[in-house]
Amino acid sequence: MENTKVKKQNHPTIFEPFLLLMIVAVAAVGAIIGMQLIVSLGISANTSIIGALIAMVIARIPLELFLKFRSIHRQNLVQTSISSATFGAANSLLIPIGIPWVMGKPELIMPMMIGAVLAMFVDAIILYRLFDSKIFPATGTWPPGVATAESISAGDQGGKRAGLLGLGALGGILGSWLGIPMSAFGVAFIGNIWALTMFGIGLLLRAYSIPLFGVDVNKMYIPHGLMIGAGLVALVQVTSIILKKQSTRTTASKNAKSEVVATAEIAEASLTRTETDTRRALGYGFVAYLVVALIIALVGGIINDMSFGMLIGFLVFAAFAAFVHELIVGIAAMHSGWFPAFAVALITLIIGILIGFPPLALAFLVGYSAATGPAFADMGYDFKTGFMLRGNGQDREYELEGRKQQFLSAMIGFAVAVVVVLVAYNGYFKQNLVPPVDKVYVATIEAGVSPDIAWQLFIWAIPGAILQLIGGAKRQMGVLFATGMLILFPNAGWAVLTGILIRAVILKAKGKAAETPMSILAAGFIAGDALYSFFNSVFKLKKI
Repeated sequence: MENTKVKKQNHPTIFEPFLLLMIVAVAAVGAIIGMQLIVSLGISANTSIIGALIAMVIARIPLELFLKFRSIHRQNLVQTSISSATFGAANSLLIPIGIPWVMGKPELIMPMMIGAVLAMFVDAIILYRLFDSKIFPATGTWPPGVATAESISAGDQGGKRAGLLGLGALGGILGSWLGIPMSAFGVAFIGNIWALTMFGIGLLLRAYSIPLFGVDVNKMYIPHGLMIGAGLVALVQVTSIILKKQSTRTTASKNAKSEVVATAEIAEASLTRTETDTRRALGYGFVAYLVVALIIALVGGIINDMSFGMLIGFLVFAAFAAFVHELIVGIAAMHSGWFPAFAVALITLIIGILIGFPPLALAFLVGYSAATGPAFADMGYDFKTGFMLRGNGQDREYELEGRKQQFLSAMIGFAVAVVVVLVAYNGYFKQNLVPPVDKVYVATIEAGVSPDIAWQLFIWAIPGAILQLIGGAKRQMGVLFATGMLILFPNAGWAVLTGILIRAVILKAKGKAAETPMSILAAGFIAGDALYSFFNSVFKLKKI
């Protein structure tokens, strides 16, 4: 999206009465959509563009009350709310509380709900404090966020941009109808080429491992081992970034003439979250997760099933797992627009089994882990949308105020999701409508993990760590390769790699001048895919 000078103005506030009413209303719709999709199809849809379209339609009603919704910033607040409520209700709440139901322990649903709600809000607060830091920069890809921003901008500005976006959206809808994952194809035009190449290779290896090598990599837990190794190295890299900045400042004070240091300082100045903000967010976040883990242990009664030493181990591991889960999911989401939240939670569960936690503790552990990550990733998409609509950070004060309003809108969306889930979950569960992944989690708890699996995880963690180390923090090759290996979707692999090849050819022929048109077309592909997937899912639900 092209940079445009942002005029000094006050950002719309969520406390405008009619805007607040709209935020609550669309959040309720989003929560219902999320719950329906997760129990019926096992997935949840990104409803950001749906929220933006609702706001755009309302803005066309010829009444003064609705004219305010022609503001792209009010549209941004509405789409933030519905998106947050969708992922909050489906991924962060319904999945965790479905686990005790499947286990035949309905009395543990409310303790799990308490833990999931707290984890969801902590998750979102940490992302708010980390967004536009060196770890999660606003200039990162965040593909669905780009698609939503371009859609809102095109609706507001029209012209060639709208034409390109519309063409891309039509291509996205048509390609999706033909079975081509156009979101994966679109991401290839705007993401980091190294990260996405590894993502695409991972997708294809998972899909064709049996015909090529006679081995089912998933049954051998190879992707899980790769993610453990890559995830641990990614955590070290995050820590290193923070510590390195402190070292850089010390060097700068000793050698003010260093061009490298000066360049680093200029780059940091463009970020709205400093290294101090990052350290505090990560530090307070871990402490918050530790407190939530203690609350879960107390209200869930699992404290009685463990010795004091095991209890301490559970609290520390649960907090660490939730913390790492959100970072891995966030990194994958920022680079690819995909996040393996289900699979990473399963990895947490497997490690918990290897440690030797009792079954009820394992249920709370995987539910707690699953509650973190999706809200983190989705809010990153929404903040990216707002960042672009507000002029890509040209006006720092306006950007921070707008992001704050988005954060408040998201909090309302999450709160509405809590209410909707509390009202509706019993009706779903009594009809045996639970998220399918919950049955996988419970089956894993009941089956346990063999020493052979532990060895596989250890062995494959080594190449995962090496690949992540080679790629570095910017490319995230290990995490994205493991992400691809955890997803069974061969068409997405072909789409990503084909898109990267086309992108390389166009850039070689046209140069950097082609980047903006390509990014708008890519946003259209992603938006068209999201719209098709959403309405196709709703149509399937009607059949069910």
